[in-house]
Amino acid sequence: MKKLVEILPDKQALIDRSLALVLEKIDNALAEREFCTIALSGGSTPKPLYEALAEQPLPWEKIHVFWGDERYVSPDHPDSNQRMARLAWLDRVPLPPENIHPAPTDSQDPALDASRYEEEIRQWFGVPAHSLPVFDIVLLGMGDDGHTASLFPRTEALTVSDRCITVGDKDGQPRITFTAPLIDRSRAVIFVVAGESKRPALRQVFAPSADPMEYPSRLIQPEGELWWLLDRAAGEELQPARI
Repeated sequence: MKKLVEILPDKQALIDRSLALVLEKIDNALAEREFCTIALSGGSTPKPLYEALAEQPLPWEKIHVFWGDERYVSPDHPDSNQRMARLAWLDRVPLPPENIHPAPTDSQDPALDASRYEEEIRQWFGVPAHSLPVFDIVLLGMGDDGHTASLFPRTEALTVSDRCITVGDKDGQPRITFTAPLIDRSRAVIFVVAGESKRPALRQVFAPSADPMEYPSRLIQPEGELWWLLDRAAGEELQPARI
């Protein structure tokens, strides 16, 4: 694993750097494989990144979009990660509909929909049940509690090691989420984290030792590159020597 940490002066600089890095990784993927797979994060922090991506002259027919996690709501619900990404980015560019791979949330059975999403991903990548696909880019955020994707502290989802997709649990509310082993197979995992409220969790995530069941972002140790992009409000306590 190659771990890289950058602390940017403010949120706009964070978004600008995130955009540049994502574009670099897209270019790398297209040069190597002629297509790029990217898994999106939800929440408010990446929205301006998605809006910036919508302005880029990319070969959209070669880009395939997935979601690292999704709230168990309909695609038109205000809390839907898919809805946010579509409004900010995907509906604003000529991305072929078949290149958009949202997590299903319509069966009234989260476990069934998790299995359906796993099957779609496996079929698209052409990998059997005993293997994990390799995404080019996985975008992640981090909550104040140290969670990432829908891998929340002290929940069963943290222990799933034999599947790509599982059901996360946010205070009793189900979510569809990538598992930690799937994230760890990625060529590039990019955390984009902003805000002073993230400092306590970041101290634990970057500490020499801490319990990943309490701070799930510690679980993410990809085979490829691990990027932590932080604005100063979030990351100014992290001295280079400690990183």
